[in-house]
Amino acid sequence: MIRKLASGEYRLYSRKLDPATHKRRNLGTFGTRAAAEKHEREVQYFKRH
Repeated sequence: MIRKLASGEYRLYSRKLDPATHKRRNLGTFGTRAAAEKHEREVQYFKRH
């Protein structure tokens, strides 16, 4: 899940809630939405290989 921050950057959050904090885990902050989407695809690939 990608959200735009007030600073104009984009942050990638985990799809599931973290059981310890009941919030989504921060998976990185990126300057562009395209960079965040690229990393999200890399994360999904890594989870299944």
